[in-house]
Amino acid sequence: MDARLALAAVAYEVNTAHIQTPPVDWTRIGAPSAPLAPTSPAPPNPTAPPALAPHATPIAALLHRASLRLRTDGWCAGALTDEDGHLCSQGAIRRESGGDRHLEAQAMTVLLEEIRRRFGPDVESVPTFNDAWGNGREPTRMLEQAAVLAAARGL
Repeated sequence: MDARLALAAVAYEVNTAHIQTPPVDWTRIGAPSAPLAPTSPAPPNPTAPPALAPHATPIAALLHRASLRLRTDGWCAGALTDEDGHLCSQGAIRRESGGDRHLEAQAMTVLLEEIRRRFGPDVESVPTFNDAWGNGREPTRMLEQAAVLAAARGL
C-alpha cells in the first residue's frame, strides 16, 4: 500500500504539473460567494513558500497552524515527535491544539476525511497515512487542504 500511495502521488504531480491555476484569495475562503475582482498574477517565486492567511474558523485555523508547524519544525513518521523535535501530522495538530482534545479530535476527523477524499476510503487513519510517506510534503499538503475544507464548512 505504501508503494501504491507513493506512486500515485508522483503520478499525480507529473500529470498536473502543467496546469495553470489562478491565485487563491485565502481571505475569502468560507466567505459568501461573490465575484472576485480581476487581479494580475503575481510573479513566480519558486523558492518562497505559499503565503496562507490565517483562517477565521477554529478547526481551519488549527489545521493551518499545524501545516505551518510541520514546515518549520520538520516532519517525522512513526512517532508523534522524534528525538530531533520533528512532528507527524497528528503531533503537529496536538501541539497546535494547546491541549484541547476535543478541538484536536475534530481536526483529525476533517483531516482524515480530506485524505480519504483524495486517496480513497481504504486509508485507515491519519497516522497510517502519515507513516506511508518518505517525506512530509504530502502530509503537509493534506493539512492545508483539510484547512480549506474546514473553512468552507465553517468549522
